Order: sequence, then C-alpha cells, then structure tokens
Amino acid sequence: MKAFTQHQGIVAPLDRANVDTDMIIPKQFLKSIKRTGFGKNLFDELRYMDEGQPDQDCSARPLNESFMLNQPRYKQSTILLARENFGCGSSREHAPWALDDYGFRAVIAPSFADIFYNNCFKNGLLPISLSAEQVEELFKAVEANEGYQLEIDLAAQVVRKPDGGEFAFEVDAFRRHCLLNGLDEIGLSLQQDAAIHAYEEKRKAQAPWLFS
Repeated sequence: MKAFTQHQGIVAPLDRANVDTDMIIPKQFLKSIKRTGFGKNLFDELRYMDEGQPDQDCSARPLNESFMLNQPRYKQSTILLARENFGCGSSREHAPWALDDYGFRAVIAPSFADIFYNNCFKNGLLPISLSAEQVEELFKAVEANEGYQLEIDLAAQVVRKPDGGEFAFEVDAFRRHCLLNGLDEIGLSLQQDAAIHAYEEKRKAQAPWLFS
C-alpha cells in the first residue's frame, strides 16, 4: 500500500451531499477484484453522457462537459472536495480503488459513511473530516482560484491553504501510523514474519504429519 505523509495537489470540487458508492463506481464495474483499472469509470454516470460497460474504450464516449473532472482546470486534481455523508450506500471497496486509480490521494468532506471511511485507510486514501464551514470556505476558494492547491500534512494533521492558514483534522493514531508507513493488514502481518516463521517451524516439529 502507498504511504501517505505529505501531499500537495489541485483540488476538485464535487458540490454534492450524500454521494453514494454506486455514484463513485457503478455496479456494472464490480466484476474485477484487481484494484486497478477503475479510474476511467470513476463517477461514470456523471462524467459521460452514455451508460458505461466493463472493458469499454472510454476515449470515444460522449463527455458531460459540465462535470468538473471533464473541465481542464480540474483534470490534474489529486484532492477531492465534497459535501457531507460522502461514500454512503453499499460497502464496496471498489469505491476507494476507483478514486485511488484515478489519482486522488485525499478526500475532504464534513462527514463520511463509516464503511467507506474505513476502506479508504486500507487502500492508502486519506479521508479528512472538516467542519461544514471550513468545507464551504474551500469550495469558494476553489471556485475563485483556478489551479487552487492544498497541502496535506498527515504527521502534523493539518490542511495548509495557499494563504498560510491551516485547518486541523483528527485521525485515529493507529490508522495514522499505518497510513504514514504504508501498512495494510497484510503489511502489518508481515512485520511479524520472523515470529510467524518460527511458529511454523515449531508446528512442523510438533506435528509433521500436518505438513506432509
């Protein structure tokens, strides 16, 4: 899993509340569990004017020009700004996969659905909860300033604005440690590789018939 320490990037504004996981990545794209290749279908129903299908070439599909990711000023965005209850709906882990595969490293919103929030940390994506007032301030700043960027410092737990101002955010200490070090559940287990190997060797000696 990719570690997250500090990141600076352009902000893309998704001015919607209650964005569910089916909007993030529609159900027809859930057939694969490879974790990659979903970026082209992120927000598929909002980005395109037709209905997308798995393995479809998206290069010739008609675009919804009003959708922010199709506007030149937001095409290089790596920080997503959204409204409350982002990631609600079904528990599909494909939602953070799609955001990550597109290139987003963080999502800022007043609140998140619990399962989506947990899945983000498991996939190297940082969900940041700020107050509704702070999020509104950022929406106005993004609209007024093309190429508006934020710097996110996970170690210090702050979002830094171009004017030098900061918004503090909270992250559980264990999740923060895992994200700073790029550790998912497998990575955490592999930190105990020596102990696991020693236990396996001990069991082989105790019960060799189990390993024949």
